[in-house]
Amino acid sequence: MDLKEEDILGADIGRHWYYRSKAAALRRAVAGLRPKHLLDVGAGSGFFSRHLLAGTAAESALCVDIGYPHDRDDSIAGKPVLYRRDTGPTDCDLVLMMDVLEHVDDDRGLVLHYASKVPAGAHFLVTVPAFAFLWSGHDVFLEHKRRYRLPEIEAALGDAGLKIVRGAYYFGLIFPLAAAVRLADRNTTEPRSSLKKHGAFTNSVLGAVCAAELPLFPYNRLAGLSAFVLAKKP
Repeated sequence: MDLKEEDILGADIGRHWYYRSKAAALRRAVAGLRPKHLLDVGAGSGFFSRHLLAGTAAESALCVDIGYPHDRDDSIAGKPVLYRRDTGPTDCDLVLMMDVLEHVDDDRGLVLHYASKVPAGAHFLVTVPAFAFLWSGHDVFLEHKRRYRLPEIEAALGDAGLKIVRGAYYFGLIFPLAAAVRLADRNTTEPRSSLKKHGAFTNSVLGAVCAAELPLFPYNRLAGLSAFVLAKKP
């Protein structure tokens, strides 16, 4: 998860249409798995794992991020949330990598590193920003290394030894508008975030548009701002 975006939104992150919609897509992507223990890699505040703990039968979350100043323990809905700078072998059965792999030079190596720490049968839910032609100052601001097409992120996970279960794009309905804005600004790579705080009306409208997309989300391999891939350790 992008810590710089968390800094921008602060306490409003749970009300922002983008993060609310992404959390809903996460729930849809892992529906039916019934994970018990979550490993949230590059977790930041743990927004997405905390969302799953609050709304599903998942029992605990281990949030790992090299940016934490120290280890600490917390809880939500009576369930433990552990914040750690590193982890050894774990029994976590669902690994979240929410907008993490685009930040590292060796994406395959990072997946392989954490795949070695979880048991066989564990699932990975990975999200990354989609399409290199959408590269902009927003990516520079967030210190991204790359954007991905679905076949590219699926290949990276496969090279790390995972079996692809399914992949899809999300934020497809707003993709044409977002693409037009990015392309109009394609000659500018000045670092700046395109994420902004919004009022209740804007959050409601954009949230409703993204919610309308959810039924078609698992089948969208055409276009979207984010690529979601569910994979499994054999």
